[in-house]
Amino acid sequence: MHLNPPFTPLPAHHHKQIQLPLSVGFFLLPQFSLVSLSGALDALSRANEAVGKTIFKLSLFSSDGAPVASSSGAEIVVQGSWNKVENSPNTSPAAHLDALFVISDAPLPQHGHEQLITLLQEFGLPKKMIGGFGTGSYLLARAQLLNAYRSTIHWSYSSLFAEDFPLTVVSSNLFEIDRDRLTCASGTASFDMILAWIGQCLPAEIGEEVVAELVDYFGVERQRSSKEHQRVPLSARIGGGQPKLTEAVSLMEANFEEPLPTEEIARLVGVSRRQLERLFKQYLNSLPSRYYLELRLTRARQLLQQTSQSILQIGLSCGFSSGPHFSSAYRNHFGITPREQRSQRLSAGNNMMTGAK
Repeated sequence: MHLNPPFTPLPAHHHKQIQLPLSVGFFLLPQFSLVSLSGALDALSRANEAVGKTIFKLSLFSSDGAPVASSSGAEIVVQGSWNKVENSPNTSPAAHLDALFVISDAPLPQHGHEQLITLLQEFGLPKKMIGGFGTGSYLLARAQLLNAYRSTIHWSYSSLFAEDFPLTVVSSNLFEIDRDRLTCASGTASFDMILAWIGQCLPAEIGEEVVAELVDYFGVERQRSSKEHQRVPLSARIGGGQPKLTEAVSLMEANFEEPLPTEEIARLVGVSRRQLERLFKQYLNSLPSRYYLELRLTRARQLLQQTSQSILQIGLSCGFSSGPHFSSAYRNHFGITPREQRSQRLSAGNNMMTGAK
């Protein structure tokens, strides 16, 4: 697809009109996540190709203009320093960028970076588009740019994040786009957030088509939404001292289409059925069969909301033997049928498209 529409600002009902093209900068901190950066850059670059013109002008910056080492050890060459642009010491990237993203990973930037924080305040306080990937969210909060905004950070830092910045509304979602603030967990969450942002930047009738092409091009099953929670490892939720329980849940998650009997799961992890049931009751307050069913139904709901697969296909892929079996189990758990769930999604999409015209 190569579209060549007359690019105009989004309708006035949006939080802010976006005039294309956009100059987008990425500030890289040492030990940043290479996956976060590449996911965003690939999505934006491919969006340019999809529409046949440069709508996102991309540039990378470091503190001193030198290459930055990622967490994997790979060094990334940047276009300049965030302290000056084009050899002009009195000009910062804030002078020419339309949107700015800070990419940071471990360690959490609780101290230092004062010069960067000042730059972020200069850029973000006039309500320009600004975002944080991974622990970049923490830097934005230190700059007081997330006060009264919904934001997120990698799950391992979320409790500390909420405690340190009580004026920020902290969620456990994959990403948040709240007006002119974008934040996401590290890793592949950046790709999902940038896809959503691309859809917002483009006129509605074009954005949806471009995003759909990007999903197909990169071979991902679906575009994850901002409402999806980060997946917190079971070992983090119950502590690392229950490897048998963790292994049992991993087996369940790997076998949705053909669910394993409880006896088989117990045998595979090396405990009796009674021991396995005791572990699930003590740490997850559920029976293995009930927990397994809830995992499958949750997966089915994601597929209903975010893919175009038929209801029967979804039911079979999540281990239900027939359409009526799937519908009955789904209604008992969620209070609505799979068909009603799908209708809600279609209705919400139609309302969104109607409002955008």
